[in-house]
This record gives sequence, C-alpha cells and structure tokens, in this order.
Amino acid sequence: MPILAVNATLEGALEGHEAVARALAHLPTTAPVVIMVHGFKYDPHSPLHSPHRHLFAAAPARSGGRVASWPAGLGVGEGGAEPLCIGFGWPGRGSAWRAWRQSAESARPLAGLISAIAAQGRRVHLLAHSMGARVCLQALAQAPAGSIDRVILMTGAAPRDEALTALASPAGQDAEIINVTSRENDLFDALVEALMGFRDVAIGSGLEVEDRRWLDLQIDAADTRRALGTLGYPIAKPETTVSHWSAYTRPGLLHLYRALLEDHRLAFGLLRAHLPTPEARWTRIGTAMVARLMPGRATGIVQ
Repeated sequence: MPILAVNATLEGALEGHEAVARALAHLPTTAPVVIMVHGFKYDPHSPLHSPHRHLFAAAPARSGGRVASWPAGLGVGEGGAEPLCIGFGWPGRGSAWRAWRQSAESARPLAGLISAIAAQGRRVHLLAHSMGARVCLQALAQAPAGSIDRVILMTGAAPRDEALTALASPAGQDAEIINVTSRENDLFDALVEALMGFRDVAIGSGLEVEDRRWLDLQIDAADTRRALGTLGYPIAKPETTVSHWSAYTRPGLLHLYRALLEDHRLAFGLLRAHLPTPEARWTRIGTAMVARLMPGRATGIVQ
C-alpha cells in the first residue's frame, strides 16, 4: 500500500487529497487508515524539511536520533492488511509563535480530509507528535461524528482545554485518545505553557479529570515499561534526561502504536488495569540533577 502525501497550504487549502479516494477504493476493509501529523520545524513545502522525506517516508532521507519511519513502524511494506498511511503536512516552520498559529489554522483542512474519508465509509486513526497534537485535537473538534477512531498523541504540544473541547465534540464522543507522555519532555511542556502565556496547562500533565476515552501513557516510568512488557509490548528505557522525540524513536514504541491501531487492538480497560498512575512532572529531571550534583544522595533514579 503506498504512503500518501496530503498537505495544508498557508491559505488553508488541501493539496494531494485526490489520491486518497482512489486508494480507499482498493483498501481491504480490515486495513486501518492512519493519518500521520508532524510537529514543529517541519514543512512539506520545504525540500530540506519536508516530513514526507523523513518521518513519513518508508526510508527516511536522513538518519539520526530525531528521525524514524512512522509508516515502517506501523507495518507498511509487510503485505496483508497493512495500513493506509496518509502523511498530513502543514507549515510548521518559522518561529514558535508562527507555528503555533499555523497549528490551529491547519486543523480545518485536516478536518476536511477526515470528513472526505468518512464519506467513503471509513473511520480514521490519527498519530501525531508535538504541535501536530494540537492540529489533531482541533480537527477532532471540527470533524463529523463517528469519523475518528483512535488518536495517539506523542509528547503533544497542546493545551488541556483544547483536549477537553475535542472530547466534548460530536467526533469526540466515541473516539479514544492515547496521550503519550514522558518526563523527558518536561522542559518542552513548560515552553508550550509559556507560548500560551501560562493561561493553561499542557497535556503532558494529563487531563486532570477521569474520562473513559482518554488514557495517559507515561513511557519513561519503569512501572509503565514493566506493565507493557507483561502485555507483550516491551519498550526500551530512556537514554537521556531530556528528549522531545523519544515517543517515536525509542525501540518498541512504534510497535505498540501499531497494536493500538489494529483491528484486534489493546482495549483501554486492559491497559488501565495494568498501567500505574503517572508520576508528577519534573520528578525525573529533579532526581537526575541531584544525582549529578550529589552522587551519594540520590537513589532510585527513574530508568
């Protein structure tokens, strides 16, 4: 199954969406439809920074600690009922403030793409990183009822109030959101809150209220890794104290996301029964700083 590229322009128009209808016509009914949404610093109209050449490519044009092929991790190229992966590009370069504005403006064309897919009788999954999570949450708030299945937000740069608005929308009524968090991302969560003028808390701190459709998955916690390993989905331990990209570069995570997006998927009830309560923000960075400054004083650093 090919990897499709659909882009939002600065003017809010869609490019490349015509190929989606043709691909859906030949897609097995058991194959998931996954829309992938990048974050800050990518722009599909920039040859050097296009997500279609990096994150969304089966074989990324560059390698490094911040790049991994999302489609390959989701099973593209393996045959059978592999997913239809649609890379959704939006103008995410420039200053953080410019990208923040564009993340909101790009939600409408994404919602339009989701609506067109729903009109062909297919629900979609969403997989997003960083500010791409904000694009997805705002698109969820605008999409038609029943059009979105599962949403995986990887260290998302989005405010809590927009998550609550998305859950209250028609499409949010039967969607399920996996909020992948890590204390490696605490500094980036703080930067997002500063970008918002500290008017709200980033979703890295969770939803604060219990909701059956929302699941926080703190991937740097040792208890979380043990629980996932028990379920058959081992993930590697964090290698750094600070990282904004480990939610998709850490070995084992894309395999877990693939399982979450397949038809025979991990149920939220099963996950909740095994997963621990997330640890408070800053606890990992604080402990690591103490360990570095006073090696004999710190014990039990989160692995």
